Amino acid sequence: MKVSSQVDFLVMGAGVAGLRAAVELARHGDVLVVTKESVAESNTHYAQGGIAVAMEGDADIALHLEDTVNAGDGLVYRPAAQALVAEGPVRVAELIEWGANFDRAGGAEGGELLRTREGAHSLARILHANGDATGAEISRSLAAFAFAHKRIRFAEWTTVTGLVVGDGRVIGADLLNCERRPQRVLERVSARSVLIAAGGAGQVYSETTNPAVATGDGIALAAQAGAPTDRSSSVGWEAGAALADMEFYQFHPTAFSLAGAPRFLLSEALRGEGAILLNDRGERFMERYHPLLELAPRDVVARAITREGMGSAPGEFRVVHLDMRSVKGIDLHHRFPGISAFLAKYGLDLGRDLIPVRPAAHYLMGGIKTDLFGRTTLPGLYAAGEAACTGVHGANRLASNSLLEGLVFGARAAQSMLDDGLVLQTADSLQSTPTPLTSAEEVKLEEIIARLQASMWAYAGLLREESTLRQGFAAQEACAADLERLGQGKQSRRLAEAHAMSRVARAILVSALARTESRGAHFRNDFPRRDDQNFRKHSVFSREGQVVFEEW
Repeated sequence: MKVSSQVDFLVMGAGVAGLRAAVELARHGDVLVVTKESVAESNTHYAQGGIAVAMEGDADIALHLEDTVNAGDGLVYRPAAQALVAEGPVRVAELIEWGANFDRAGGAEGGELLRTREGAHSLARILHANGDATGAEISRSLAAFAFAHKRIRFAEWTTVTGLVVGDGRVIGADLLNCERRPQRVLERVSARSVLIAAGGAGQVYSETTNPAVATGDGIALAAQAGAPTDRSSSVGWEAGAALADMEFYQFHPTAFSLAGAPRFLLSEALRGEGAILLNDRGERFMERYHPLLELAPRDVVARAITREGMGSAPGEFRVVHLDMRSVKGIDLHHRFPGISAFLAKYGLDLGRDLIPVRPAAHYLMGGIKTDLFGRTTLPGLYAAGEAACTGVHGANRLASNSLLEGLVFGARAAQSMLDDGLVLQTADSLQSTPTPLTSAEEVKLEEIIARLQASMWAYAGLLREESTLRQGFAAQEACAADLERLGQGKQSRRLAEAHAMSRVARAILVSALARTESRGAHFRNDFPRRDDQNFRKHSVFSREGQVVFEEW
């Protein structure tokens, strides 16, 4: 679609945070939602397990708060967590009113909402939809509600290539529309304010549960907003928004692990319903790692699987299995229809077979540093959802808090955009037809991306130490330099994604090197203990490309 040259509010991302914000903003102005593919393609859509929400009153809310704080390994910003759990029931009730259909007892519309328990939750508070397709249902209901609103427009198959800064604040964005054939068109749109809700960056790693669109674009754009175009070093970081807690990447313990198959997410709800983990000798091993066994926090389970699966040769991984054969009283195919259908493609059945699993990059606890209402350190720019960092997850996200975070903080960010009441400042016009990469350059680009992803998995994965992190840093710098040479004077969605992944990788590596302790999802073999005296603080990737630690 052709977009107008100005709009009241521009939202980057069409997941739960972006759509919830768009609905709020549209009550007071025109909204343009920009998404790289169709509205249905987002991390939200692929979320399986459910949405955690305390719907039984104050005692339940207090328990949800403590579970969130405990999972975060000493680093949760308590006011953010309080906002999440206290406002969550209102936002979920609102979602149900807008048409979201969560699973109910007996399947009846008026029946009691079904709930399950997941790792590190003290009780069953996880709502789910269509068994294991909660994200898809939330995405469907929010998108339908947003599409029906006359003041919300969508620019699908459109990549944001840059944020426009004027007089010290963000005043618009440059959009590359990749749907128009044969030529792609680059256009500039002015906006009163811009919200980044573009999700995470799992594609930085070669092993990830995230869809292909999760390349960290929003995080990288915020960090480089208004900067020079030299992406090969830390030059240019001083102009952008601050990032925080980038070393904390959560690796989901149980991604499907079969040669030639995608790293399909096998929901934590499987373990919530009684699945156990077995090593290659058929031994149940979680008792050696945590008293909660398979329901321990995700970082603990992921590292346990990694240690049990580590082979003697570099890169070798011995099989670890998820076992539901002894689970009784549950129709597994009905409870997990999506997972069952996926496994059937490979001749496997949850109730009959051992399912091979391994960890994979899943969720970024860090992101663009914001206050409790989505304001970044750069005026005019706001962030919500996985792209943002409020400190709500600390060092380790509690299972199924992510969809709730998108709802709560998407609405909060929209409210601050309205409260701040920034006026429209027209940016210089821009419309051009960028030069695309040649076929040979596209092949070379994919080679560089694959090299970056493999190095991040090898050197900045679940088990880290200074020597490997420095190897990762050298690999990232080499990839960044290759990207700069390859993309001179050219523009494409994939090139923009590659630059974003490189910049996010750099922030992860620098932050991981600076945190010389082990906490939550960040584990250092050379510093295996938690150091509260020096590091019970949040890392902030500063404007000079360095890391400082702050108490929030």
